[in-house]
Amino acid sequence: MRFTAQWGDGMFQAALGGAVLFNPEREADPIAVAIGLAVLFLPYSIIGPFAGALLDRWDRRRVLWAANLVRAVLTVVVAILVATGVGGPPLYLGALAVTGVTRFVLAGLSAALPHVVEEKHLVESNVLAATAGAAVAAVGGACAIALRGVFGPDNAGGATVTVIASLGALTAALLAMGFRPGLLGPDEPKEAKRALVAVARGLADGARATAAVPSASASFAALVAHRLAFGVSTLLMLLLFRHGFTQNGLLLTGMGGIGEMVAVAAGGLGMAAVVTPWLVRRLGRAGAIRVALVLGALTQLALSVHIRMEMALIGAFLLTGAGQIVKLCADSAVQSEVDDDTRGRVFALYDAVFNIGYVVAVAAAALLAPPTGRSPLLLVLAAACYLLGLVGHELLRRRRPRTPRAPHPLVSASRDSQHIESGVSAHRPTGPN
Repeated sequence: MRFTAQWGDGMFQAALGGAVLFNPEREADPIAVAIGLAVLFLPYSIIGPFAGALLDRWDRRRVLWAANLVRAVLTVVVAILVATGVGGPPLYLGALAVTGVTRFVLAGLSAALPHVVEEKHLVESNVLAATAGAAVAAVGGACAIALRGVFGPDNAGGATVTVIASLGALTAALLAMGFRPGLLGPDEPKEAKRALVAVARGLADGARATAAVPSASASFAALVAHRLAFGVSTLLMLLLFRHGFTQNGLLLTGMGGIGEMVAVAAGGLGMAAVVTPWLVRRLGRAGAIRVALVLGALTQLALSVHIRMEMALIGAFLLTGAGQIVKLCADSAVQSEVDDDTRGRVFALYDAVFNIGYVVAVAAAALLAPPTGRSPLLLVLAAACYLLGLVGHELLRRRRPRTPRAPHPLVSASRDSQHIESGVSAHRPTGPN
């Protein structure tokens, strides 16, 4: 279900991005690129912490199949807008609706994972689910790029590809219906008034539950740092492939070059899938995050010195891999340390943090970046984000665990300090955590 949902998500993002950024019928400057990226990533950052409460109160199976059906319908609506040449607020609002529901679906899948996998296998399961899922999304994006070459780069071609992307959501909905009711949690679903109260308090509940677990809040800090740096890099790379780079043999510019970068980034996800379990066994979750943040900082510094197409592709591989290592460790921290009755809200907050950091960075970079995207200073600032994230991660994980503020019944007390400091599996890492 995750793979089909993320394949459709990757196709939708690439189809919409191509329709706006690389459509010969439209122009795109840094601000236009920033708006397009914000449309793809911001919506769930706003509604997610509240909608996430539903994942802790209602049957997740039912929420998942209904949300995927809604996503399929909204995707077709966006395709109609693209086909008719509608742009501006109507197109952006339609895309906001689709991506908002998509983030809700992904948070639900993450919250449900511990119900179908033993805790001691969470790292391996996250490697398969999150890493392979992200790779499938990259494949979906590549499919959209290839199909645009078949159907054309104009509005009609973009609309056709967008309609095809809705098949991912429809398939995910059918797969969700195949699960037994209650199998995906929550353990004690509640309806009606309790759900409404939980929705109203979703943001505060997720924040309190996160703050109660040092390993989770420290992972969040590292994740924010990566997304800030990655947002800056993404905007600059899009501008460089459109305006700054020139074609060099097999290395393409425009949408073709973006497709090559997506493929290389997928390789970075594969690298993270192999390396993360090995790092966690030897260094612990915290040690793996440290390595990833340092790698990210060094990569950004190298890019600032050599802004060339070859370095951009190497950077895509390393930065995507480093970010995925941080994400996998953060996923396992939440899944193993946070109680099930608040896990959905924490993942919703997690997704909000993940995307707000990205959008803020893109917006700031859009105001400072030149039209060609060549800005060594911004890449140095991105490297500084990784180093600040490393400092924040170290400070937060050294806090004492605390019990969330009473008497709210929806947030459980943190687990004992021994469990918090343990590894993500039943076997404690031999290296320092």
